[in-house]
Amino acid sequence: MKSLSLLFLLLSMSCAQAQSFSLPALSHSYDAYGVIDSKTMEIHHSKHHQGYVKKLNKAIKEEALEKKSLVDLMLYASYRSKAIRNNSGGHYNHTLFWELLNPSKVKSTDEQVLKTTKSKLYTEIVNEFGSLEELKMKLNKAAATRFGSGWAWLVVTPQKKLAVTSSPNQDNPIMDVSEVRGIPILGIDVWEHAYYLKYQNKRGDYLSAIWSILDWSVVAEKYNSAIKDPLLLTIEKEHWPSLMGFHKVLAQTFHPAEKNDFEPLRKRSSELFAKAILLKTSEIPVPLMSPEILGALTRLEKQCGSLDKCVRKNAKNKTILKKIVMVHDTFHEIQGLCHN
Repeated sequence: MKSLSLLFLLLSMSCAQAQSFSLPALSHSYDAYGVIDSKTMEIHHSKHHQGYVKKLNKAIKEEALEKKSLVDLMLYASYRSKAIRNNSGGHYNHTLFWELLNPSKVKSTDEQVLKTTKSKLYTEIVNEFGSLEELKMKLNKAAATRFGSGWAWLVVTPQKKLAVTSSPNQDNPIMDVSEVRGIPILGIDVWEHAYYLKYQNKRGDYLSAIWSILDWSVVAEKYNSAIKDPLLLTIEKEHWPSLMGFHKVLAQTFHPAEKNDFEPLRKRSSELFAKAILLKTSEIPVPLMSPEILGALTRLEKQCGSLDKCVRKNAKNKTILKKIVMVHDTFHEIQGLCHN
């Protein structure tokens, strides 16, 4: 009996530590949003967003990722499954979107709202874009020209600057797959399910209307939080495209060689060497500039050159394996230095 009780306690503790995500409540009833009809709000929130939450919880359980935060799941999106990438983004993006929509917001001009907040956001908007109206035009253009489904974003970059960008599907700027990285403080959903019942194919009409319920005081709060968020430094350190490019080729050649399949490595050793040269000469993120990383990059390039030379001389598999293991170890040394 004591054994059964102990087993039950351990199972309970394990379940308590496991993370699951839930659908956030809206601030208003479905019929309160005006420029977005009640049926669209209901389907969008209770069907689409709920679907992302359900599929995300299923995916993290199947992949033993219950202890990972939502940000961590997105931050390394290129290493995650499609289920994790799509549904973590879907949950995060929609949660932000609902927080921004406020049909009962203060009936003042958006400029007045921003000027009365305890935030430097309005000043930054004017400095970066010239005016709030110019920013809206840029966001509308990013949303209107996003082919197919996706999002338009106002982002705080790792340099604490503002940037406008867009992303496909449920990607967002936190993800390492994004060209423009940072913390989103404003997102506009341009999936057809966000507007089609009321606006059909007139995405531009939907984009013009959405501003009437978008609350800039919430955007200002998110700006204040973003510029203090350590996530900006993490994103800056992680945003090294050449490192990702090298890692991809390394993974596709090293892991088969581990299993005694040397064909991918023999075919792509020159490509791996070229990626090492590109990595060595690439722009290193400022927080990562250190003698240790520079030294490791130099060693990596030399090791890849030596490996490629052995392959071209048709060296034995045993020799080639020893070389690729050295490359693999040096690469992970660089990765470790990036996280220090």
